[in-house]
Amino acid sequence: MRNRSISVYLALLLFMGLGAGLFLSITAQAAQGQPPLHHTPSATCANCHQQIYDQWAGSMHANSTALNDPIHGAFYQMLMGSPHEEGLKAKNGKFPVCLQCHAPNAARDGKTKLDTMPAYAEGVNCVVCHTMTKAKGPIANAQLGAKAYEFSSDSLQGPSGSFSGSNLAVSPGSNGAMMVNPFPHQAQSELFRSSDLCLGCHDTRNNGKGVPVCATGPEVVKSGNTVTCQSCHMPMVDGVANHSMVGGHDPNMVKRGVVFALQGEKGKATVQLKNTLPHNLPTGAPFRNMTIRVTAFNAQGQPVWRNFKKNIFKEDPKSVMMLYLVGKDGKPAPPPKASQIAKDTRLKPGESRDIVYEIPVAGATRVRAELYYDLLPPPMKKKFDKMIPAPLKQSALVAFAEANL
Repeated sequence: MRNRSISVYLALLLFMGLGAGLFLSITAQAAQGQPPLHHTPSATCANCHQQIYDQWAGSMHANSTALNDPIHGAFYQMLMGSPHEEGLKAKNGKFPVCLQCHAPNAARDGKTKLDTMPAYAEGVNCVVCHTMTKAKGPIANAQLGAKAYEFSSDSLQGPSGSFSGSNLAVSPGSNGAMMVNPFPHQAQSELFRSSDLCLGCHDTRNNGKGVPVCATGPEVVKSGNTVTCQSCHMPMVDGVANHSMVGGHDPNMVKRGVVFALQGEKGKATVQLKNTLPHNLPTGAPFRNMTIRVTAFNAQGQPVWRNFKKNIFKEDPKSVMMLYLVGKDGKPAPPPKASQIAKDTRLKPGESRDIVYEIPVAGATRVRAELYYDLLPPPMKKKFDKMIPAPLKQSALVAFAEANL
């Protein structure tokens, strides 16, 4: 049946006058057989979807592997080894679980050498999402990332059907020329228009000791909010979903999620925060954090007081919003080795919080409050200093306010 369908479309192509060269190319492809669909590099999709490809290429999904994400790469090399090597195993002797989300095409093949082919190195590329047919249900460690879904082996999936049932489809490309798509398209509206599309990787992730180090999914459920992940992270632009999929790595995205205000009176300032998101702020990777810096000035504009001098985590913990993970000894521990959550000071969905600062100095007439966002806390910045580029270690100012005292 497949060969018959191919013959029909080849005849159509010739009738349309698309040329003998294209005819020979397709017949050669058909004769040789198609490689597994999940080995398809994203550059193939760019032939018809250049703008979407460009958006995706600049996203963290495109740079999710240990080859391209310095933070994930630092943890991966510390715990697993080089992403250029095959046959890596975790300490428990099992396949590295992190690849299920960060390199799902490689995980589906049980491979760890991520530079073997573009589809492995690209991380969460086009075919990862656009071959999903079904979410298996509540996501748990046993169903993380690639294991959380059923995939099609012979057709592309999306929110709308196109060329459904065809084995070789002809469609207008982004430049107006007629393009060839060797795979049928099928509509999976229920999956692609729900958060299930994302929660395979962004739901709950426990470490080996059962500590939930990432739990964005339960945060959303607890909030009672029914907005989908795509509503914020893939907004519609000119009728097409934006595939930049910005999130926690973009300070501008963080800015949109928080209301930040300041009230001043003699000897005291009150910072007012509100989380407008349906999940914690910050969420995702547990080492992300936000801190508040408060500075009082005299009439001459000189700083006369600050809420901390060197280490805000020790000197003014009320001004830190972070998930605190510790080991059995109660000391801070990295996510893979944490045995418990000491405390969680992040802003909960919809939470409003007032933080009062007493300013015990004479002559303070004005106060300025600043909200900073960091991908890593200071100890991790120091530990991975040579492995992580400077821009990823810099604090990002995401909000500020001033008031008179």
